[in-house]
Amino acid sequence: GHVGAVTTHRVVAKMSNTSCTLRTRKFMTNRLLSRRQFILDVLHPGRANVPKSELREKLAKMYDVSDNACVSLFGFRTQFGGGKSTGFGLIYDNIDAMKKFEPKHRVIRAGLKQKVTQSRKQIKEKKNRVKKLRGSAKNKVM
Repeated sequence: GHVGAVTTHRVVAKMSNTSCTLRTRKFMTNRLLSRRQFILDVLHPGRANVPKSELREKLAKMYDVSDNACVSLFGFRTQFGGGKSTGFGLIYDNIDAMKKFEPKHRVIRAGLKQKVTQSRKQIKEKKNRVKKLRGSAKNKVM
């Protein structure tokens, strides 16, 4: 799709006795970040919420993506009264692009990277060491 082209897809799949319908709005191809981005509306009447893993599979089928891990979904809000959720979705052209452009926490959520565990004290000590330095020397303290 072109920038701003609105595409509507309906995917109905039987799962946990009720179906859910996916619709994409404001679909655009972002060449600079090598991804497609859109607002995702999920209609799931009679059903609490749809897990992101399931939505990821359906979107991968819908837009024939080779690897489910290239699909990133976040920011879902369920409408008052239930039955409809709206969130944001990105489909990266490949895993490398995803690792390069996605925020670290979303890459970790997708399971492509391990979370770096540091104690609060370590983090604060590092911050204070960095405060004393100027310029590119800051990058060296890791």
